[in-house]
Amino acid sequence: MKEKSVSAPIDAGVRIGHVHLKVADLERALKFYCGVLGFELQQKFGTQAAFISAGGYHHHIGLNTWESAGGSPPPPRSTGLYHVAILYPTRALLADAVRRVLAANVELDGAADHGVSEAIYLRDPDGNGVELYRDRPESEWPRTPNGELTMFTRQLDLAELLKN
Repeated sequence: MKEKSVSAPIDAGVRIGHVHLKVADLERALKFYCGVLGFELQQKFGTQAAFISAGGYHHHIGLNTWESAGGSPPPPRSTGLYHVAILYPTRALLADAVRRVLAANVELDGAADHGVSEAIYLRDPDGNGVELYRDRPESEWPRTPNGELTMFTRQLDLAELLKN
């Protein structure tokens, strides 16, 4: 079958609604996502699945053990989810999230300034990559004189972020 060419971009109103993660231990995952990050449990199906969110939405994150109970993270150099990105609406709320993570002794994989956003990288108890980030206002995004986006990766000053 010949591929159909796409002439128009996807509608700007389209959003990624939620992520569903396979976990080895549902209670351990809930302790991290609800206990550390502060998501709220919306519904739980025994020891097999749970749906969590911010602000009462039906779910931003689904957690399940259907094919992964007692399992181990995928090995390095394999395909799969790189990370799930959790967007915070303000710098102060991102700083609060980082304080929660540090207080829980969760190790950070990194902290980056991408010009368009500030991001903290870590792993959940199952080894899934997690990015906690906030977008800068679009008017502050780095651009060339022609208006093209010029994202970058620089070290984020965590001490400065935590002053918020």
